[in-house]
Amino acid sequence: MTNQDDGQPLNPGRAGASRDPLHGVTLETIVKKLVDWYGWEELGTRIDIRCFKFDPSIKSSLQFLRRTPWARAKVEALYVETVQSR
Repeated sequence: MTNQDDGQPLNPGRAGASRDPLHGVTLETIVKKLVDWYGWEELGTRIDIRCFKFDPSIKSSLQFLRRTPWARAKVEALYVETVQSR
C-alpha cells in the first residue's frame, strides 16, 4: 500500500523482506534442508542428539525438537550458519 499523496509506502519499515533467515521457514523445512545438505550421519555429528543418530526420521526429529528448546536452538543455529555460508 502507498500513501496517495507522495507514493511512499505506508509502512516503510515493513516494505522490504525480513532480514531474519528463519522468518517464514517452518521447522520441518529446516530439518529437511539440513538432511539434504548434510545427511543424517553428519547432522548427528554436528548436533549431538539421539534423534539424528539412532533410527532417524523427519517425524521423530520434529517431535523431539518441538518439545526441546535447547535442541531446536542448535538446529536453527546450524541452519542459519549454513544458509549464510552458501
